[in-house]
Amino acid sequence: MSTLLVAAALAGPATAQGRGELLYTAHCSACHSEQIHWRSAKAVTDWTSLKAEVVKWQGMARLAWSEDDVTDVARFLNERIYRFETPLATASKVPPSLRAPGAGAP
Repeated sequence: MSTLLVAAALAGPATAQGRGELLYTAHCSACHSEQIHWRSAKAVTDWTSLKAEVVKWQGMARLAWSEDDVTDVARFLNERIYRFETPLATASKVPPSLRAPGAGAP
């Protein structure tokens, strides 16, 4: 598994999706099959709870991930499984007339 991490690091910067997938595969997929994300007693119900679960489990595994690492893994899971609306997607739906002065289009 460490060979995969070294190869990815040498290949250059990964996209958030690729980085999130890499982190999830290296640290989470051994215990979490895709079925755990679809169980009936879900702990994850929206973007906020998804990020909270990633924070919780990386902490339990003592991974000491940065905020970017957590967000990348949450984005990967959201794109692949959950499909929740993210804060960025919500912000882009704010009509221009309600945006702060000087705020550009997303």
